[in-house]
Amino acid sequence: MWDGVVPVWFAVTGAPAPVSVNGRPAAFDAPVRLLPGQVVEIGTVTAGLRSYVAFSGGLEAVEVLGSRSTDVLSGLGPSALAVGDELPVGPAAAIPDIEFVGPTGVLSDPVLDLVPGPRDDWFTSGALDLLTRTAWTVSPTSNRVGLRLQGPPLQRLHPGELASEGTATGSVQVPGNGLPVLFLNDHPVTGGYPVIGVVTRAALDRAAQAAPGTTLRFRLRTPGR
Repeated sequence: MWDGVVPVWFAVTGAPAPVSVNGRPAAFDAPVRLLPGQVVEIGTVTAGLRSYVAFSGGLEAVEVLGSRSTDVLSGLGPSALAVGDELPVGPAAAIPDIEFVGPTGVLSDPVLDLVPGPRDDWFTSGALDLLTRTAWTVSPTSNRVGLRLQGPPLQRLHPGELASEGTATGSVQVPGNGLPVLFLNDHPVTGGYPVIGVVTRAALDRAAQAAPGTTLRFRLRTPGR
């Protein structure tokens, strides 16, 4: 419920879901004016996985290290939201006079472009081929850290582990069981398992909408393309 004293604008985007204000249908993927005392309800997504809510004044939750998000790996940041929590909204602001098209909230194309490396030489010659011709299933154990993928294990040339090294968002890391993990935005900054490839930024945005049970495929791309 908006308990301010002046109207505020909000928008819901990402994975499509029914939106209502005081029980009456409201627009999705467009700005909606919210009066003091009105209640917004967002239903279950009809496709995709993650929806996003924005307010014209922004949210003024306490910052930790410059972020208002919860880091689920380290435990840094404000506490994760729970039922009954209240979030302060910043001063009412006009809607910026710009056009912005965010990434689609639906995984319409399950093929993700991937650039090999930096540790693809840790795998057998057939591992990359197996990675790209397999229809991988997103595991129910996936979260904002990464998508765990189910399918045939990828075979390594080296049985040991790497010294811990930096990992990028979109890295496809392969732990000892041979099943790849696609790192999303909450991924660790370092890791000791070899990274067979890294998906492109556009592919990563779509992968973030892959719910458990979704089928994904990888398509090789050369660096710089």
